[in-house]
Amino acid sequence: MDKELFGNPIYMYFVVLAVILAAVLGLFVFKRYIIGILQRMARSTRTSFDDFIVGLVSRLVVPVGGAVIVLLSFKMLRLSPILLKLIDAILVGLGVFFVAKTSHLLVAYAFRKYWEKQGKGEALERSLNGILRVVGFLIWALAVIFYLDNIGFKVSSVIAGLGIGGVAVALAAQAILQDLFSYFSIIFDRPFDVGDFIIVDSFMGTVEYVGIKTTRIRSLSGEQVVFSNTDLTNSRVRNYKRMELRRVVFGFGVVYETPLDKLKKIPQIVENVIKSIDQTRFDRAHFFKYGDFSLDFEVVYYVLNSDYNKYMDIQQEINLKIKEEFEREGIEFAYPTQLLYLAKIDGVN
Repeated sequence: MDKELFGNPIYMYFVVLAVILAAVLGLFVFKRYIIGILQRMARSTRTSFDDFIVGLVSRLVVPVGGAVIVLLSFKMLRLSPILLKLIDAILVGLGVFFVAKTSHLLVAYAFRKYWEKQGKGEALERSLNGILRVVGFLIWALAVIFYLDNIGFKVSSVIAGLGIGGVAVALAAQAILQDLFSYFSIIFDRPFDVGDFIIVDSFMGTVEYVGIKTTRIRSLSGEQVVFSNTDLTNSRVRNYKRMELRRVVFGFGVVYETPLDKLKKIPQIVENVIKSIDQTRFDRAHFFKYGDFSLDFEVVYYVLNSDYNKYMDIQQEINLKIKEEFEREGIEFAYPTQLLYLAKIDGVN
């Protein structure tokens, strides 16, 4: 056993093999029994972060740890400088891979929890997946650069060149980068969601798609209006989907021949009509002014619903009921009229 083989005593190979077998056995027992206990404990809690940690240990820590133990056991032998350097490079690679993969999984977990908190919308999921791909690319790009630097490659000059090129690209793609950051602002600040009805300046419509550079809105007349994300974040956006109630002001006029007692009844008639309809809140009804050919009234009420079609249904019902009550009371609506007075002049028929 003391005889040497490839520069190492034979018994050292058995020692290395025993270490590897012990490590494999220990990891097998740990994953089969300890991880099972931890998974049952994690499932019994309300939070999902412990489930994430247990899954991370099972799928990542155990295999990476096993590979590290095997490589370190080989370093117990006297190896050539090339093999030692190769093992060191693999060890560094495993460490960088572990950190990058853990970071990527943590970001993905955070995005998933944010998505669940916001209601699991399909559009939000698609947007977060797009951001996750960008973040994942940055994480792995930094990991590769760090790995190459640690195994001896001179990446400082490459990074400097990329920095100069990055400045040039940033200046050339300034508008695209602004839209990208505006996209992040829209996704996380959520001034509107897909399906919301919004008004931007003189444009209005329903949000159909929020992309990395543009947001698309379907207008009432049917065409698709495309905005850059920067235009939206720099504009005043009115979101009617988020409206909790709608304030409605409308008016009508009655003829000048309406008796005073009936004029006094009109505000109460209107109030009773509005209060008899569901999802409304009466505010006021007043004799507003003397018009050119009518006595004008102004009415204010609230619709306790943001749906425009519901508002129109309620307004129609109010109009019909007011018409019905006025006919019962003998009150006439005014319409444009002119009175022509003829005077007889002496000597002229």
